[in-house]
Amino acid sequence: MNWLHATMPIAGIRIFWPGLVILGFGVGIIGSFFGMGGAWMVTPGLNILGFPMAFAIGTDITHTAGNSLVSAMRRFRFGKVDYKLTLSTIVGTVLGLETGAQIMMWLERLGVINLYFRWTYVALLTFMAWLVLADLPKRPHERGREVASGRQSYKVPSRVQWQMSLLNANIPPMVTFKAAGIRCSLWLPVGFSYMAGILAGLIGLVGGDLRIPALIYLGCPTPIAIGTNSFEAAISGLYGAATYSYKGRAELGAVLIMVIATTIGARIGSAATRYVKGYPIRIFFGLAVIGCDLSVILKILSASYSNIRTPTDTIATALILCVVSATSLYILVAFLWGVASERSERRARVAVGKGN
Repeated sequence: MNWLHATMPIAGIRIFWPGLVILGFGVGIIGSFFGMGGAWMVTPGLNILGFPMAFAIGTDITHTAGNSLVSAMRRFRFGKVDYKLTLSTIVGTVLGLETGAQIMMWLERLGVINLYFRWTYVALLTFMAWLVLADLPKRPHERGREVASGRQSYKVPSRVQWQMSLLNANIPPMVTFKAAGIRCSLWLPVGFSYMAGILAGLIGLVGGDLRIPALIYLGCPTPIAIGTNSFEAAISGLYGAATYSYKGRAELGAVLIMVIATTIGARIGSAATRYVKGYPIRIFFGLAVIGCDLSVILKILSASYSNIRTPTDTIATALILCVVSATSLYILVAFLWGVASERSERRARVAVGKGN
C-alpha cells in the first residue's frame, strides 16, 4: 500500500495522501456551509496525519491564503469592501502574524511546541463543542413555547456599553471609514487585527473568526465586514504563506492537494445552504468537533506512552478522518436530496399546469 503514501520533501516525512484530500474536501464543504474557517480541524488533522506541529500550522496558513484570495476576488466584483479599513487591518494582521510565527519558532526550539499546541486545541475544541451543543436539550421546549406564544426568541442586539466606549475613545489619529460608515481611532482596527494575526500565526486559526465580529461590534455593516475581512485575509494570508515558506515550515505539495479538494468542497457547501437546514446538521457539526477533540487527546496519549503509540496513532487518524467524512457526506446527501425534491415539486407543478 505504498502508493497511498506520498513523501513530503520539505518536512521529510511520508503522509497518507488520501487523508489530505479528505481534510481539504471537508474544510471546503463544512467551512463554506457553516460560514466559518476550518483551521480548527485542518491544523490538528495535519498533525495527526504525521506533520510536525510547526509544519501543520504553516501548511494550513498557506492553504488558507489561496482560498482567501479566491473569496476576495468574488467580493471585489460586488464592491462590498472598505479599502481604507482593509489597509489598517492589514498592518495589524501582518505584525500579529509575524509575532505569532516567531513565538511558534521559539516554542519549537524549546521542544515543547507539540504538547503546548495540542493542549491548546483540546481546550479550544472542548469550548467549541460546548457552544454548539449545550443548549440543544432545551431547544425543543423553548421552540414549543415560542410557537404557542407567537413570539420570536431572537432580536437584533443593540450596541453594548463597552462598544460605545471604544468608539467614543478620542485617541489620535481619528479616522473616518466612509464605506463602513464608522469613525474611530485608528488604533482600534489595528489593535484587534494584531490580536487576530497573533491567533493565526500562533495556532493556525483564521483571523477572520475574530476580525468579523470585531468589525460588526464597531458598527460596520455585516456585508462590508465580511467583504473587508475577505480582502484583508487574502493579502495578509499571502504574507503568512510567504513567512512560513521562508522559515521552511510550509509543505507546498500538501497545500496543492488540499486547495484542489477545498475548491470542490466549497462549491458544494455553498450550494447546500439553500437546501440543508435544521438542528440535525448542528448536531453533526458538534459531533465532528468532539471527534476532532478526541483525536487530539489520543495523539497526546500516544506521545506520552510509547508502548501504545502505534495503535493510538492509528485510531486517532481514523477517527478524525471518519468524523470529517461523515459530516461532509451528511451535507452532500442532504444537498442532493434537496435538489431532487425541488425538481420533483417543479415537475409536479408543471404537470398540474398542463392538466388545467
